[in-house]
Amino acid sequence: MNTTQYTLDFSSAAQRLKNIVRRTALEYNAGLSKLFEANIYLKREDLQIVRSYKLRGAYNKISSLPQTELVNGVVCASAGNHAQGVAYSCNKLNIKGVIFMPEITPKQKITQVNMFGGDNIEIVLVGDTFDDCLKEALAYTAQKSATFIPPFDDEKIIEGQGTVGMEIFEDLPEVDAVIVPVGGGGLASGLSAYLKTVKPDVSIYGVEPEGAPSLTRALEHNQPFTVEHIDRFVDGAAVKRIGNLTFEYCKDLLDETHLVPEGKICTTILKLYNEDAIVVEPAGALSVAALSQFKAQIKGKNVVCVISGGNNDIERMQEIKEKSLLFEGLKHYFLVRFPQRPGALKLFVTEVLGPHDDITRFEFIKKTNRENGPALVGIELKHKEDYTGLLNRMKSKFDIIELNQDATLFEYLV
Repeated sequence: MNTTQYTLDFSSAAQRLKNIVRRTALEYNAGLSKLFEANIYLKREDLQIVRSYKLRGAYNKISSLPQTELVNGVVCASAGNHAQGVAYSCNKLNIKGVIFMPEITPKQKITQVNMFGGDNIEIVLVGDTFDDCLKEALAYTAQKSATFIPPFDDEKIIEGQGTVGMEIFEDLPEVDAVIVPVGGGGLASGLSAYLKTVKPDVSIYGVEPEGAPSLTRALEHNQPFTVEHIDRFVDGAAVKRIGNLTFEYCKDLLDETHLVPEGKICTTILKLYNEDAIVVEPAGALSVAALSQFKAQIKGKNVVCVISGGNNDIERMQEIKEKSLLFEGLKHYFLVRFPQRPGALKLFVTEVLGPHDDITRFEFIKKTNRENGPALVGIELKHKEDYTGLLNRMKSKFDIIELNQDATLFEYLV
């Protein structure tokens, strides 16, 4: 595949979307620019009408269909953002849509889908992952002779998402590099297909969550590959298998592909909120979270980070903070066996904890044997460097197990 082989018509897509999508801001970020010694811009698709870029592909696809394919309505499977795009499109075009979503989809996204779709849509919650609900959606589509609207592996979807790249180039023709999140690959495919055509020397870096490396594994196998077990935390990019078509685009057009730890993504979510008042979902933070991995390549250059979405459920913030603290080395869990003598707990507080250490969790594992049973203790540090001293003091006086170093125990107890 090369730029002369593309059949994508970005100009027609832009015309279809002209009065439907919001032309989102390309914002210069002074803080990130100073930190990375580059000109960092944020493409704010979190400010899109449905708070993600997904509306572009969904509307472009549905509005391109002949009336004969819309008679029995449309169906989609989505972790949330594609669903909102399809719902909004159904409402605008006044057609019937059935939307399959994983049962773990945040309530906020379900509410948004209902709001954007109104009476034109029906939601079906099924399965634990996107791939689970996709299977059910395809079966329903065949049964009802409806038209399936794929979330990423389709030329019209890719074409619509590519208008993000068109807007970037129009607003910043001197762009040197773009960092784009990758889930199913629709955004990365469309954006790179457009930008590599109008500016072949632009560098495009694809970034995935560490726990859902569908593109990375596909590149290793030189074909789409199913990742059986994925971390669903970055729900907007938690896909077990990249699309056949999107894989070809990404393989040919992305200059590099990197994985970003979920904890790093959480730290970025909190920083964007605290420092820039930007609310992003985990997938939306991927590009900014990856900046440190490209520090050498981007120094002195004009760099765009695509903020792909802002549909973050406030109920997840505690989990996000916890994952961030763990990643930053500021939160640690232990199993502590206290000696059977009076004052043992007082000894722990006065002689083990540092002046800025804080106990955030304390519970005995054996509820009926507190005298002899170990306690689960969570401690939050002010500085990462304080951990060595804490650990040495703890080991000198108590029998302990570091749960952060034992993935099995950590998952079971914490």
